[in-house]
Amino acid sequence: MELSLDDVRHIAALARVRFTDAELETMRRQLSDILVQFTALERVDTEGVEPTGHASGITSVMRPDEPRSGISAGDALANAPQRQDDFVRIRAVLQETGDSTEVH
Repeated sequence: MELSLDDVRHIAALARVRFTDAELETMRRQLSDILVQFTALERVDTEGVEPTGHASGITSVMRPDEPRSGISAGDALANAPQRQDDFVRIRAVLQETGDSTEVH
């Protein structure tokens, strides 16, 4: 399928991309070549071929999510340099100064 320059201009406008006239011609040729490849794929006999999501038989290596109890707040905070109740205490990194906030 051969695309026209107007087709490519329309695609570029939809993608919000600007091309020079030379780039439009290059894109016209390249997109037309891609569409030719798709028409070749349309001619392939796929009768009896199961649709797949992947070309090879892949399996998930992830374990299923299973809920389990977490660690206690005390254990989580055991190595905190400073703590206050069940929180890690850190020095202030933001300080208000009038109309603005400064980062330290």
